[in-house]
Amino acid sequence: MSDTEADAHGGTANGTTQPLLPSQKVLEEEEAERLAEEERKRNREPPIIFTEVDSKLELERLVDFVDGKLSEDEQEAVDQLHQYLLLGEGAWTFGDCFLVFVGRIFRDQQCFSTDVRVHLLRALANAALKEDIILLLHQDRKEHVLMNFAQDIDRHPPEEQQSIALFMCNLFENNNASEWLLYISEWNYNGLTTSNIRATTKVAVHCLLATCPRLQDIGTALVHNIACKEVKTVVFDDVAVEISMALLQFFNNSPTEEHLFRTMKALAKFVQVSPDVPQFVQMIGPHPKNFKGKSER
Repeated sequence: MSDTEADAHGGTANGTTQPLLPSQKVLEEEEAERLAEEERKRNREPPIIFTEVDSKLELERLVDFVDGKLSEDEQEAVDQLHQYLLLGEGAWTFGDCFLVFVGRIFRDQQCFSTDVRVHLLRALANAALKEDIILLLHQDRKEHVLMNFAQDIDRHPPEEQQSIALFMCNLFENNNASEWLLYISEWNYNGLTTSNIRATTKVAVHCLLATCPRLQDIGTALVHNIACKEVKTVVFDDVAVEISMALLQFFNNSPTEEHLFRTMKALAKFVQVSPDVPQFVQMIGPHPKNFKGKSER
């Protein structure tokens, strides 16, 4: 190979290694990150996610409900979601206007009905399964549009509660997004201090203890997914205790075999994380031994 050919291929010339171009270095770093993510997926506990959402249908219904109510920028935001979900574009397609649009849909309850928020959130629940959704989540670091809505889960109608919980549960499909759910950086919202991990915990506990079977189903999945994350912080110790207390209350409701399996698995994880959890199990009960033989798994 000639010196010119070697240079063109980023190889060697006269035995000397040629430095990579910046673009080549970026490509190599992206490939290394992709391979590392695949390795993490292979070695992790599989999360429980929900894939039944029809993106095309949710988008069509969303467009029908907002017809004639959007500004030009908001229409562009809907188009960006369409490109991401149906045309295979990456998360880079989301501009600054997208989360502004989402925020207005969440806040403006006079202009937009519950149906609009449900279809938007269900579409986002499908988007949550994509690996690069983290790029959109990072855009929300300042305004916290998504997590503030999650923090208010107990104030939303049941359909909206199910949809935001579904979105958050599906974010556990990819490591980067699931780690985002457990960020501990705090901000003030409606006079209270909150964080991603606090909002995620609130949604999980709320759903777990709800009377709605669908919310319970998503709640048990969320609790399972949270427990399977290997997080070692003081904050996570507190989360383990809070969710474990909710689990003990949940066990009194005669859960199904599937829900019992998910939640017992979660409790076993929390027992390992926090030294306080075994004490609460002993003091409050019911003791896990009471459920021996309930599942063949």
